[in-house]
Amino acid sequence: MRPGARKIFSSQTLFAVTLLACAYRLPCAFADPLTVSVRTADDKPVDGAVVIAHALSTARHAVAPIQAVIDQINLAFVPDILVVPAGSQITFPNSDTVSHQVYSFSPAKRFQLPLYRGSAYPPVRFETPGIVTLGCNIHDSMQAYIVVTDAPFFGRTDSNGIWSASDVPRGTYRIEVWHPRLREPGELKTEFAVREGTPADLKIRLTRSLRPAPLSGHPHSWDQY
Repeated sequence: MRPGARKIFSSQTLFAVTLLACAYRLPCAFADPLTVSVRTADDKPVDGAVVIAHALSTARHAVAPIQAVIDQINLAFVPDILVVPAGSQITFPNSDTVSHQVYSFSPAKRFQLPLYRGSAYPPVRFETPGIVTLGCNIHDSMQAYIVVTDAPFFGRTDSNGIWSASDVPRGTYRIEVWHPRLREPGELKTEFAVREGTPADLKIRLTRSLRPAPLSGHPHSWDQY
């Protein structure tokens, strides 16, 4: 089982980063949308990568906790990766016809929901930023990840490998990128400056190929690689 980690990125990162900024300025207090593109070494989009933007030089933009759901369908967690603000509550219904026992040993959140079907338990609160790895004590192939963050901007890349955020205040940010299939020599992060009225496009290219996709019939067993 891959343990969770509060600090998921280090400064020893070997990957290509190109920051492109347009030359014109607009008379407003916010930048145009920030766009982050994540691509493989052979220039293919990385779908579903987690992107987090931490404010380093500006006041934190508080993000309210949310109520979210991770279901269990066809012996798999759905969704298998979820990003939430710190303090959010997640419900874990079991829509399968068999019982599951959900647990996490990750430092960011340790919990266990004993064997059940349906919606037997109240929501679980996730207060500490970090990665929480979920498993099922009955079905070893089931695995999912919850990324808990206190950053003001976050999300996941789309099928084109792109994530964007609008109305990003000017200042310095640390961008972090994570996905369970990454196998970079270091953890992905970079810093950049957002200037007032200046749209910014950040392009990140991996230096190593992704881990193979999970085996057929085991859609969420990332750790087998």
